[in-house]
Amino acid sequence: MLRLSGVTAGYGGGEVLHGVDLHARACTVTAVVGPNGAGKTTLVHAVAGLVPVSGGTVELADTVLSGRPAHWIARLGVALVPQGRRVFASLTVAEHLALAAGRVPARAVPPVLDLFPRLRERLRHRGDQLSGGEQQMLAIARALLRRPRLLLLDEPCEGLAPDLAARLRGLLRELADQGMTVLLVEQDLDIAVRVADRVAVLDHGSLTLRQEVPAS
Repeated sequence: MLRLSGVTAGYGGGEVLHGVDLHARACTVTAVVGPNGAGKTTLVHAVAGLVPVSGGTVELADTVLSGRPAHWIARLGVALVPQGRRVFASLTVAEHLALAAGRVPARAVPPVLDLFPRLRERLRHRGDQLSGGEQQMLAIARALLRRPRLLLLDEPCEGLAPDLAARLRGLLRELADQGMTVLLVEQDLDIAVRVADRVAVLDHGSLTLRQEVPAS
């Protein structure tokens, strides 16, 4: 489904990713782990078109993404859940979902709320009235409303209580089982191996290890 071949990328002429090769199979969870500064966020931003790819290619199925603008990639079915949630403080949950839905039929909203019952209870609450866990639910719900083929998540478990992090891992497995391809970047190796089918290690912008995760 997703293939990175010799990808180099960075900011302002500086190179952060150095010839990254990565393959995420369809309907699986692929996790990329590494410490702060390893290039994990740059990796998902390069896939999403938010960081220019200066070398190599990024492909989704048979379509080349590298060199395309972010809005074009999003329309192709790529959704990003950014690190830090990035919800709008002044907008309610309902307003966030309405903006994310865009032209998506209104009937698509209830199934997303079924995944996050807490959001259904908080529809009239503003972004700055939500807990960190609720903001993360909202960030994921916004992405799912785009009905993505490929879901990119940048450290979604950061700052979450253990029970909520466990529920999020279960959701990612459920999404993959239902046909979605998930690329997760994460600092915590334990979180990665609990949810992923395949784990790759990123260090200083280069992949140093790729490993299949045995079925539990």
